[in-house]
Amino acid sequence: MQVEKSLGIYVETAEISSEYLERSVRIDCYFPLTGEDNKTMDLLLINDGQDLVSMGFENILAALRGENLINPVFCVGIHCGENRMNEYGMISSPDFKGRGARASQYEKFIMEELLPYIHKRYASFTFPQRAFAGFSMGALSALDLVWNHPETFSRVGVFSGSLWWRSKDKNEKSFNEATDRLMHQQVRKGVYHPGMKFFFQCGELDEWEDRNNNGVIDSIDDNIDLMKELVAKGYREGTDFRYLQLPDGKHDVPTWAKAFPEFLKWGWGK
Repeated sequence: MQVEKSLGIYVETAEISSEYLERSVRIDCYFPLTGEDNKTMDLLLINDGQDLVSMGFENILAALRGENLINPVFCVGIHCGENRMNEYGMISSPDFKGRGARASQYEKFIMEELLPYIHKRYASFTFPQRAFAGFSMGALSALDLVWNHPETFSRVGVFSGSLWWRSKDKNEKSFNEATDRLMHQQVRKGVYHPGMKFFFQCGELDEWEDRNNNGVIDSIDDNIDLMKELVAKGYREGTDFRYLQLPDGKHDVPTWAKAFPEFLKWGWGK
């Protein structure tokens, strides 16, 4: 256990031995200095916690708190393992290459090991609501976990999400983006979850692929199409979800560091 204090933010690092993942998982807990009478704040889990270290996440939190722009939020960065491509994904099915084969084990780690650990270790805190966020495949994983556990999570942040996740290679003649993208299909077949909110971010330089030759990169198409599915389910743009498209945004940590304050102000702004 390692604890650091910087600019009014505690950063506490721990290792959790996971039976489901068969490995040790590093987590970094970021939370503001509070008095004993002020320990009620939402809990935010974040996949790819190693990227938070790269972006100096504690400085982002400290700046927002210092300017009184956000309410306190307890953030937990979950570092990925060597088997990231299999642990992140969708619980329902691997993609056409078999990636995401251990997503159900990752789900069990989150629900049965990590959350109980947090609630026990930080028993003096009260978490009224829980949220999840992530980057790239970690974003897909976060969205999938939130969608499938509406009783636990009420908010999600999707940064450059791998919403292309599909059951067929896009080069197959039979590929149909309307039916073969798995997250879109899951939302289409799912039900409306009252109170659930979504934040999507994508950069216009996120990639170069344009599978349908419409002049728009696939990652933007995938975000827009998923938001259309949410609208069809009854969610409202502006009220239930927000989309941030960055003209100079790339598929990298500096872009996500630029976008993350907007997510925090959207979710926990004063």
